[in-house]
Amino acid sequence: MEDQAEKLREIMKRKNDAGTAKTAQPVKTTVKSADKARIITVTSGKGGVGKTNLSVNMALAFARLGKKVIVMDADLGLANVNVMLNMIPKYNLYHVIKKQKTIREILVETEYGISIVAGASGFSQIANMGEEDRKDFIAELETLSNADIIIIDTSAGVSSNVLDFIAAADDAVIITTPEPTAITDAYGIIKIIATEYDSLNMGLKLVVNRARGAAQAKGVADRMINIAGQFLNLKVDYLGFIYDDSSVPHSVLRQKPFMVIDPKCKASICVQHIVERMDRNKTIAVKGFGGMFRKLFSEQKT
Repeated sequence: MEDQAEKLREIMKRKNDAGTAKTAQPVKTTVKSADKARIITVTSGKGGVGKTNLSVNMALAFARLGKKVIVMDADLGLANVNVMLNMIPKYNLYHVIKKQKTIREILVETEYGISIVAGASGFSQIANMGEEDRKDFIAELETLSNADIIIIDTSAGVSSNVLDFIAAADDAVIITTPEPTAITDAYGIIKIIATEYDSLNMGLKLVVNRARGAAQAKGVADRMINIAGQFLNLKVDYLGFIYDDSSVPHSVLRQKPFMVIDPKCKASICVQHIVERMDRNKTIAVKGFGGMFRKLFSEQKT
């Protein structure tokens, strides 16, 4: 972990130094670059808090705003975005890594107006690619850059893979519930982010899931944000909350997004508000999909 963190710090320092050399004035991040997708990573400190559900339903909400959206399943070994959508893709990222398929050939269109890239346990092999293989893989990923939004559903916890995705994203959304264990684990991942990275060139955002109401959710968010600011000197934005809604487990059992089953339920309305808030407060997508991985691969292999 220390070696990985040091590499990431060096990568981020070079990026910051390069940005400083280009311009003396800070760039206000308000709009998306015309030719790059906005990368949104969704993560959590522990499993079972609704991370994949949020990723899929956020994708649908963005699609309803007219965005072209791709959901990439990066949950190592427990890939389940396709399960949420009652789909069994024939191919996944493993086949791209092995050069058996192109990224376009494994990209699956859904009936809901979004596309998915199915994950696989072999995804961890990306970090061990040789230079030429990495270049080929990046070229494949860049063919997806015509999407407006790419949502990456990570695995839960604080593995180096999760931290890599957080560091490389334009926005990182951390989801928790009001349960004490979920709050503790969510704060844990925020603390590691603050410890491992000298600076973050992205927005760190918090969503409280399964809340009984706005007051409970805001109470949880305020505590976490205040502690992160006071003890970690890290700014975390409260993005919103999702009601503890019976439509959500019902949708999981039916393997259909709750925004499809009941677009007017409390959970659906909450997700729509969260996405509209994100759309209003755009970040410049400076990395793009291929650029994100180029950043992760930078000088990891000599």
